[in-house]
Amino acid sequence: MSSGESVLSENKGPPAVAAGRENRLRGGALGILDISASTMANIGPAMSFFFGFGLIATTAGLASPLTIVAAAIAIALLGNTLAQFSRAQPSTGGFITFVGKTFGGTSAVATALIAAIGYIIAMAAVIAISGGFLSIVLQHYLHWNVPWGILTPILTALAVLMMIRGVAVSTKLAGLFFGFEMTVLLVVSITVLIKNGGHLSLAPLEPSHITNGLTGLAAGFPLAIYLFIGWENSAALAEETGDPRRNVPRAVFASIAIMAVSYVLFAYATVIGFGDNVTKLGQSAIPFITVANSTLGALAFFAYLAGFTSTLGALIAGVNSQARLVFNAGREGLLPRWIGKVDTTRRTPVRSIFTFVSIALAIIGVWALLHAVHGGTGALNPITFFDESSTMGTVLILVVYLLANLALPFYYRKFRPAEFHPVKHGVLPALGAVAIIVPLYYLAKPGQPTPYDWFPYAALIVVVVVTVYAFFLNRSDSGLADRVGSLVADD
Repeated sequence: MSSGESVLSENKGPPAVAAGRENRLRGGALGILDISASTMANIGPAMSFFFGFGLIATTAGLASPLTIVAAAIAIALLGNTLAQFSRAQPSTGGFITFVGKTFGGTSAVATALIAAIGYIIAMAAVIAISGGFLSIVLQHYLHWNVPWGILTPILTALAVLMMIRGVAVSTKLAGLFFGFEMTVLLVVSITVLIKNGGHLSLAPLEPSHITNGLTGLAAGFPLAIYLFIGWENSAALAEETGDPRRNVPRAVFASIAIMAVSYVLFAYATVIGFGDNVTKLGQSAIPFITVANSTLGALAFFAYLAGFTSTLGALIAGVNSQARLVFNAGREGLLPRWIGKVDTTRRTPVRSIFTFVSIALAIIGVWALLHAVHGGTGALNPITFFDESSTMGTVLILVVYLLANLALPFYYRKFRPAEFHPVKHGVLPALGAVAIIVPLYYLAKPGQPTPYDWFPYAALIVVVVVTVYAFFLNRSDSGLADRVGSLVADD
């Protein structure tokens, strides 16, 4: 089959209106800088690093920055998978479309549900910590005891208002928040290195200083992977991006590279700021804030502010992209069709945004209720919820990443055989799959504390239930498989 014939075969399907062509998003609203900034805002470097690095350092030891290097390589392998798919068939559905187009209707519905559930649970962590971190700031500087349960819905409502106004407005706001937090993180890190100039060493970058060698590296690996969650943001914005086949891959790789270098710098500066004392570092609630206080004094306020704006930026950018995955699944009939409707004036997926955020808030409410009943109000800590919810969500998201890596070689063999490249479409996605299996194993292995010990079982139940549901839905809807990927972003 020729390349031209394969493209025709790839895009064939029922009339486009059946897949929701009347619900197209606003094309050309975003440029490469917009989607790159949105992707990095979704990653939320201040938020992710503040609450993640202490545990990474405790697990991996003095050379914990090398764990971030390993995670960055794994994410880059996943970036290749997303880039190759996006060059061939850019879609708002992202991994859902790519997996479904490759393996058929059942896999499309199952992936849509796994991705939706995983992203909503993970985003619930971000929503909760937005109010939680503001509560911490108000308590620290003004001694106001404002419950995070009050602040969280207020901040979420304001963020949703920005999102429904339009993707360009909300994306630029998320980009501004990202620019501020990165400036603060860089200033603090560089100041720490200058202040400790006489004590700098390569010890935090030497493999011999990883606690328990490869075992310690592997144990900290899934925690470091979480620092990058959100790297795939730009793919879901493909339909609203000019020249998505070119710009989405560039945004993916640029975002991963910038975040990788930045995280290593922040990690190195934090370890140096604690005088290479990893035990003391691990005992700090937020190690980077501790370093900022000792380095900048009163100016550490900006580090607190960066943490707060980071949570808002991640909330806006994350819901913007992830709700669009749900929207596209509804538009193609993989999920209830009413979710796949757009606002006729602003061309924004208002229904999917409201659905996404409402379920996330409900998850927070149920968690708080369970902890109040079984653990007392003292257990209602937003950082505890952030750790638990982000971990559970990550398990399901990693399953989606794994499916995408497995799908890439089959996709190119099936639809674009003339373009198949053994390394890009064979070796790299295979390595990417291995890179995902490692954190999945460490997140699922026995012996973890409650509730982390039952997360793997919960994820397995989700996968089994949605797969059975998807099988029967695909059997009852003969046109479902043809609708998957019927709307190409630049068509």
